[in-house]
Amino acid sequence: MIRILIAEHLPLVRRGLLATLGAEPDLRVVAEAGRAEEVVRAALSSEADVAVVDLDLPGPPILRDLAEQVPRCRVLILSAAPNPGQVRAALSGPALGFMSLCVPPERLAEGVRQVAAGRQAIEAELAVAALQSASNPLTRRELDVLRIAAGGARSTEIADELFLSVGTVRNHLSRIMCKTGARNRLDAVRIASDCGWL
Repeated sequence: MIRILIAEHLPLVRRGLLATLGAEPDLRVVAEAGRAEEVVRAALSSEADVAVVDLDLPGPPILRDLAEQVPRCRVLILSAAPNPGQVRAALSGPALGFMSLCVPPERLAEGVRQVAAGRQAIEAELAVAALQSASNPLTRRELDVLRIAAGGARSTEIADELFLSVGTVRNHLSRIMCKTGARNRLDAVRIASDCGWL
């Protein structure tokens, strides 16, 4: 019997997952969590084998904490609107699985079984999209500039924070827009976020 923790903040979706996975003869939902802060505690107390975790779970990031504090509990991530960057970022960490919430119920159940067995479970379409998306062309300094710009900072504020001249910041922003094919800063932030570079 595979023991499952469902970490999903939307009660209706959580109940759907519970019904879907609970209907399988070899799967049993042993715990639920609606916030990130509850996940590690629930995994410890329930001795879950697999945590099915909503990527948009409110609260601080918990995957590393879960891997460190409950190493026997493997992770399958669900996302309502996955992008290639999210898939790459999740699978470079402690998660073994990544699926869309649109996946058929039987595929989700099979994914849980694969993850429980220590194998990766990734939807084929998501895996192909992650492999086909471009690798990060931005330098470390360009990423620093873009991260600060993502918070709405002006060039002078970025320059002050990174101890650069305003001209150097503008040059970095120009190179970022060229490398990403962005029309402006906001577009560059969106593209970099979607690709998982930020």
